[in-house]
Amino acid sequence: MTQEPSFFEAVGGHDTFVRLVDVFYDGVAGDPVLRPMYPEEDLGPAKERLTMFLEQYWGGPGTYSTQRGHPRLRMRHVPFKVNPDARDRWLAHMRTAVDSLDLAPIHESQLWDYLERAAFSMINTFED
Repeated sequence: MTQEPSFFEAVGGHDTFVRLVDVFYDGVAGDPVLRPMYPEEDLGPAKERLTMFLEQYWGGPGTYSTQRGHPRLRMRHVPFKVNPDARDRWLAHMRTAVDSLDLAPIHESQLWDYLERAAFSMINTFED
């Protein structure tokens, strides 16, 4: 019996997730609402964290947990005002990034479904 490849493997592995995150942060870099949520002057550390997280979530290496522990996404975002506007901006930049990958429709759908659910779950305020 052959084992089905993980989502991570099926979409192209590390290089695919690096491209996704690079395109996403290209958008974040110029976004007046999202950019202040990243305290480092260089977005490099944030890119690395998101790449590791997504790779691990989708069946790739467990580097994120090894280096950072449990993801605790909501807890890690508490210091930031994540309102519907921030969510929508995040999703817009991520939509551009996902579209840039030209994934098979089934993979694009799976990835986008997760990203939408994650974005909606991060809302921690409805204040402007």
